[in-house]
Amino acid sequence: MRDMSPLELNSYLETATPLLLDVREPQEYAHCHIEGSVHIPMNDIASRLAELDPDQEIVVICHHGIRSRMVGDFLERQGFADIVNLRGGIDAWAREVAPEMPRY
Repeated sequence: MRDMSPLELNSYLETATPLLLDVREPQEYAHCHIEGSVHIPMNDIASRLAELDPDQEIVVICHHGIRSRMVGDFLERQGFADIVNLRGGIDAWAREVAPEMPRY
């Protein structure tokens, strides 16, 4: 698993199209999220694994980067090969990339 800072990911998204997988709870996702991200709460990942392509690059997103790292580790154990953790999570994204985004 690789880590990317919000600034690195923002720049990367100009040329790449990874799946942005937001694993926060529904109320967190409703409050703010990166446009185009797919929402599957952390506790639902195992039961919804078939919705994800193990060959696709996946950027996992949570609030501060801890839950996303845990989900990334789980995905790698399930055979997913190209996982990226958004370092600092959506909170860092809002601070560094999208200051207009609501924070909590």
